[in-house]
Amino acid sequence: MPLSDAEIRRSMPRDKKYKLADGGGMYLEVRPNDSRYWRLK
Repeated sequence: MPLSDAEIRRSMPRDKKYKLADGGGMYLEVRPNDSRYWRLK
């Protein structure tokens, strides 16, 4: 299920980086410094 714009905006930084799956091997990586990167596996 694709990520919605609201879900991406609500993602908050944590102590360690984490991933939010978007589907099809694509995910959003959220890092502790609040940077966000799209990755494709």
